Amino acid sequence: MASREVSAMIKQGFISDPTPSLSSSPSRTTSTITTSKLYTPSSSPPPPQTEPTRPFPSQTLFEMMSEEHLRDSKAIEESRKKTQTRIAKFLDELKTCSSNDWGLGSGDVRLTVVSRDGHRVSMDVHKRVLSEKSRFFAEKLSQRKEKGVSHTVEISECDDVEVYVETVVLMYSDDLKKRLIGENVNKVLALLQVSAAIMFDAGISSCLEYLEAVPWSEDEEEKVLSLLCQLELHGSMTEVLQRVLSEPSTSVRTDDIFLKLLSGVLQAKDDKARREMKTLISRLLREDSFDYNSRVDVSKDILYHLCHRCLCSLVLCLSEAMCMDSSRQDRGVLMAEIAREADNLQWLVDILIDKRMANDFVKLWADQKELAELHSKIPTMYRHEISRITAQLCIAIGRGNILVPKDSRFSLLSTWLDALYEDFRWMRRASRSVDKKLIEEGLSQTILTLSLRQQQVILLNWFHRFLNKGDDYPNIQRAFEVWWRRAFIRQYADVPDSSQMQITICNYPT
Repeated sequence: MASREVSAMIKQGFISDPTPSLSSSPSRTTSTITTSKLYTPSSSPPPPQTEPTRPFPSQTLFEMMSEEHLRDSKAIEESRKKTQTRIAKFLDELKTCSSNDWGLGSGDVRLTVVSRDGHRVSMDVHKRVLSEKSRFFAEKLSQRKEKGVSHTVEISECDDVEVYVETVVLMYSDDLKKRLIGENVNKVLALLQVSAAIMFDAGISSCLEYLEAVPWSEDEEEKVLSLLCQLELHGSMTEVLQRVLSEPSTSVRTDDIFLKLLSGVLQAKDDKARREMKTLISRLLREDSFDYNSRVDVSKDILYHLCHRCLCSLVLCLSEAMCMDSSRQDRGVLMAEIAREADNLQWLVDILIDKRMANDFVKLWADQKELAELHSKIPTMYRHEISRITAQLCIAIGRGNILVPKDSRFSLLSTWLDALYEDFRWMRRASRSVDKKLIEEGLSQTILTLSLRQQQVILLNWFHRFLNKGDDYPNIQRAFEVWWRRAFIRQYADVPDSSQMQITICNYPT
């Protein structure tokens, strides 16, 4: 083996360093002692050495594995000690309750609980208490009715011995609800499971009352629902499930709820609250879209109803803006109203795109001839937010998120492309959220989906405008390049079917 390879393996700890060393660091001395204790108990630890020759030696792989094993062993041992301490506390409490609260002497039942790993806990309990509180124990202990006879009961294969012991202690408690105050949901679920297993009805009721009263995290909610469905407690768990069970819904009731929610957002007076609720509802609706088994979702009819409402509001606002005198003091209010309605419509279109329902909106937006005509007659400062809807649709079409016929795509651009050109400068400057490159890419991709003749008409028009306006217009040079190559370099013509397959029929003599 080459000396370089040997040196590399020594550094990585796979083989020991054959070079004699007169001293070692404290950390290496500690590792050696630990290893000796684990694997050679009879050997004595090496004498401590001073004056380390290497101040920061690297540990070998064997030493690291040994230390990790030791840490895991210590953690397990500490956890076991804590469990034993809690169990001992429960057993002391059991003695106190049996003598003070019940006035009972020594127990006449020896109850042993055994975990899956063999850990055993035994306690002296009373037949009277077990029989009164648990139908399970009442049945088991009824087989021997002689007085003064001791019973021995063993419960094996327990998941958690501590929970079983605490459940037995609960049988001696007069106020179970008070006893559960301050416990966490996971602990109460464990107590509920054991109480159900031994048919401890008072324990079941107290655990359910606790679960009904306390809040749950989302993880805890999943555990609660899973356990209750598993236990099949039927009527007793109804109150607990009220917070998650919904009434059988109909499409009419669901549409009414969504209409109120979405309308409330669109008409909100506080802009900050409106933005926050838009973000929240969009996220929730997006989560629903990933659950294909979801029974409830916002309907297409509701979304398009709200779109028509926004379109009508925009027409009214633009009509008013066209008649407004520039000296009027309330023009700022009208500008804000136009921007608000345009933003509302953008939000609805986003939902339609996420829900894959936006195909019809492309045609609806392309048919807004009156709105486009009003748009061209008012100052850009009022109208530029409306052109963002056109950009939004082009981006979605360019990404393949909206699938509409070629005629609808061309109609969309015929109606709104000039407006997008004219408003592009204002769109960029008025809002930081406008992504210039994204709009240009979406517009390019949309144009390139049209017929070559339609591409030519649109791109030649853009070419002359861009030469005069420059950066004030969207830069769709990429689309222009693709069109150029399609038109002049890679020309494709209809290729007639030149195959002349002939079929000859021959009659063979029989």
